[in-house]
Amino acid sequence: MDMNVWICVIIGILIATTAVLAVKVYLMKKSAREIRRSFEEKLTQDTNTLIHISSHDPDMRALAGGLNAQLQIFHEGRQKFEHGDLELKEAVTNISHDLRTPLTAIYGYLKLLENEECSETARDYLAAIGERTRALKQLTEELFRYTIVTSDTEELKLEKLSINGILESVITSYYSVLVQRNIEPSISIPDEKVERMLNGEALSRIFGNIISNAVKYSDGDLMISLTETGKITFANHAAGLTEVQVGRLFDRFYTVNNARRSTGLGLSIAKTLTERMGGNIAAEYKDDILKISLKFD
Repeated sequence: MDMNVWICVIIGILIATTAVLAVKVYLMKKSAREIRRSFEEKLTQDTNTLIHISSHDPDMRALAGGLNAQLQIFHEGRQKFEHGDLELKEAVTNISHDLRTPLTAIYGYLKLLENEECSETARDYLAAIGERTRALKQLTEELFRYTIVTSDTEELKLEKLSINGILESVITSYYSVLVQRNIEPSISIPDEKVERMLNGEALSRIFGNIISNAVKYSDGDLMISLTETGKITFANHAAGLTEVQVGRLFDRFYTVNNARRSTGLGLSIAKTLTERMGGNIAAEYKDDILKISLKFD
């Protein structure tokens, strides 16, 4: 009889212990879910609030405290980055703006000098100076446009547009440049209108920047296609590139060796504008073919 009592006591203790452990595991899992949800929220939202949990378990509260300390470091780093990025944009805007006026004046005086009588050697010098001035003026304008495009203060007004029409217009405007580089484009555009809510000026700039990129890297061909689903593809042979270089084409200020006259901002601007209008853009490199695809759903 005593043995049965002891067995019942042991069973009771085991049941109580199991119940306590089950409750503790439940509370720990609940705290873990609270920490995960709160941590994801703090990372995605611009907030300085900390993680709070309902559990009083010292280990879980220590975990939350440790994550809060790392979140504070993360927020401080993000604020410094955003402040530095803003300062960089303002500096680039100011510098490019300050350079535009004197460059325009220099370019104007060079035009006047071309009409003056001078030796053949002097004309060669003037031609070289004029070419360099035009290149510098173009790079300065590109820097200025980049800071404007990436500024959140510039609101893109969207309206229903035909991608077909804008793409055809941009190709036409660049056709002479392509011909000068002996690039014969292969174009595939459906007859049916592909319409999306977009900004016409931004879309034209995207297409123009991508075609300009093709002019720099193409080995003599350019394939442009638009599907009825809204996917636009630009492809060309570019044997001199590598996958690493292609992976960085959208990085601002990045240029490959044979793009000495570029700021490396063209495709960065295209990516920024595409994403601001809800689209996506990507580049891939396979079998010596550089392909840039973008789509607006």
